[in-house]
Amino acid sequence: MNTSNLFWLFFVLVMMQPVISRRLLDAARTLLLVRIEIKRKSRVILLAHRQETMAFLGFPLVKYIDVNDSEEVLRAIHMTDPDVPVDLVLHTPGGLVLAALQIARAIHKHPGKVTVFVPHYAMSGGTLIALAADQIVLSPHAVLGPVDPQLGRFPAASLLKLVQEKPIERIDDESLILADQAEKAIRQVRASLRELLADKYAAEKADALATMLSEGRWTHDHAITYEDAKEFGLCVSDQMPEEFMKLMTLYPQPVKHLPMVEYLPVPHHSPATRKPT
Repeated sequence: MNTSNLFWLFFVLVMMQPVISRRLLDAARTLLLVRIEIKRKSRVILLAHRQETMAFLGFPLVKYIDVNDSEEVLRAIHMTDPDVPVDLVLHTPGGLVLAALQIARAIHKHPGKVTVFVPHYAMSGGTLIALAADQIVLSPHAVLGPVDPQLGRFPAASLLKLVQEKPIERIDDESLILADQAEKAIRQVRASLRELLADKYAAEKADALATMLSEGRWTHDHAITYEDAKEFGLCVSDQMPEEFMKLMTLYPQPVKHLPMVEYLPVPHHSPATRKPT
């Protein structure tokens, strides 16, 4: 083999390296998902959002919960038998209220036990989803966040405070319209939280939690730790299985697009209904 052939062989290997690495990473993810599902006898769904960098322009593109995510999660739950537990792994800054609420209602109505695992953070809409589960498991340094609505660049609670403290004649029409929308948004989110918490807590406790998390008591990026959640009376645990932490290491900060929701795309039956092979 001459020098020219060696050069071209090296060139081909270099070009193929990203493809091979991606295939190996995909295989490792699938294998670990299978192992977790077998061990826990559950359906594992992972909803992970990473900041991505566009290949040529180089600027960051932050991903959030959107309707595509809700469609995929709903499809995964639909493919799962009612009595099969669901383990939902969340790693997200939040996103559209509509999409997050669709996911939250779907897991809330699932008859089998639903456990949400938060290895690092599940803010805003991610917290809304977590509150719908039967149990939330946080790693020692993981955090949740408030679910107070945001209207564009402004917190809904701050828009309401504006019209309460500033004379009406000094407020422009757009701000008044936003304040009206803010009041409706807070009322709607609070009602949704009550709906999701009603079967886990007494009515008075559910109402207090819904109000506290939606009223804008903190900034939207306020970190609610395990200790805080425990103090609030939420059903949380800090016993994070090691395999879920390992799963997150297989989703490093990507350069190219990755699917935001991932699960094994096969029907999931309980042992009682599973057909022999």
